[in-house]
Amino acid sequence: MNFPLISVIIPTYCREEPLRDSIADILKQDYPNYEVLVVDQTPKHDPEVEAYLEELTAASKIKRFRLNWASLPGARNYAVRRAAGEIILFIDDDVQLPDGFLAAHAKNYLENPEVGAVAGRVFDRMKLGDSGGKLQIEYLPPQAMDPGIAWYYIDLVHTIKPQEVLTARGCNMSFRREIFTKYGLRFDERFRGSAVREESDFCLRLRQTGYKIWYDPDAHLVHLGEETGGCHDISMRSLKYQLTFYHNHFLMGLKNLTATQALRLYARLFDCHVLGRPPCHKSGSPIKILTRGVFYSLGFLKALGTVIQSIWNDGQIYTRIDEQVKSV
Repeated sequence: MNFPLISVIIPTYCREEPLRDSIADILKQDYPNYEVLVVDQTPKHDPEVEAYLEELTAASKIKRFRLNWASLPGARNYAVRRAAGEIILFIDDDVQLPDGFLAAHAKNYLENPEVGAVAGRVFDRMKLGDSGGKLQIEYLPPQAMDPGIAWYYIDLVHTIKPQEVLTARGCNMSFRREIFTKYGLRFDERFRGSAVREESDFCLRLRQTGYKIWYDPDAHLVHLGEETGGCHDISMRSLKYQLTFYHNHFLMGLKNLTATQALRLYARLFDCHVLGRPPCHKSGSPIKILTRGVFYSLGFLKALGTVIQSIWNDGQIYTRIDEQVKSV
């Protein structure tokens, strides 16, 4: 049987025990042909975790890259340039993996040449808790393939049947290598903060190649959703997070959507995240609505500035730094 080489990429920032457990789960996989690349943006680890990472690196069980900057899309691009796999698989640094996880991703590429990316199922503790863990969806509604409103209908937590989807979740997604080599796609490093929507932006551009993004519930993992750490340093409750949240949504729309699709996205974004209507269920306090409205407006202006600036600067700052270092 053909076992294509899988490059498992784990970007990490200020995670300790969850990172160690995530790596341990990968190393327990029975898939015979894979490599693990850890893109480590943590300034300083706990001594025990540092010793663990050094031991695995010395034993050639992982490839560890220490960086002095923190950017999730930047870390993804950095690792892709160093990955040897036919399949590039991204996971987060706070996940639990079942046996057969790597094999479940690989089989989709072997069985269907039209598949360019695999979106795995994510057992997200918070979202499963909201539903009581009892909800099951067989097939997503047609709206889940409409780029203007799909983001409010795509559910990769409760969906139980394989099917084509519009996007993957960044903590559990894989791609054919040629998406990066033949088509030259890169993650957009202008998606800031927690980089929300960076994977959606990438997947929308991937679909333009003609490849399909295939959801496979067998390629599942548990996402712990740790509140601190990750590949960024912005609290979800901070003002900076609010600004980057809206900036990233508007940037995705300005880059990828038609005018009609973009207007529908921005209307839903306002209705849900500013006014607080379902499924967001935010406070209806006039002061809070006004505050969220200000961030919504500032986020749009900032995203518009980002797009205008792209005329002379594509924003791939970390990729450029890396290329300069490699050329020295």
